[in-house]
Amino acid sequence: MITRFVRLSLVALVSASLGLSPIAVMAADPAPASAPAAAPAAAAQPDKAADKKAEKQAKKDQKAKKKAEKKAKKKAKKAEAAQQ
Repeated sequence: MITRFVRLSLVALVSASLGLSPIAVMAADPAPASAPAAAPAAAAQPDKAADKKAEKQAKKDQKAKKKAEKKAKKKAKKAEAAQQ
């Protein structure tokens, strides 16, 4: 029974130290002070993604338009052949 209690307390101590270690590192780390400098770079990402998405949509629309024109041309050619 005592060994179970010792194991349980050891496990609790280890898990608590593992749980608190990231907090201790964050408290001692001077990096968060420079984190706002990285924020503008992160803000540029959505603009780049939006531009890429808009470009992709424009390309898709252009492809659909070209396909519709080709289909209409094929239909007109088929109708002309049927009249003759």
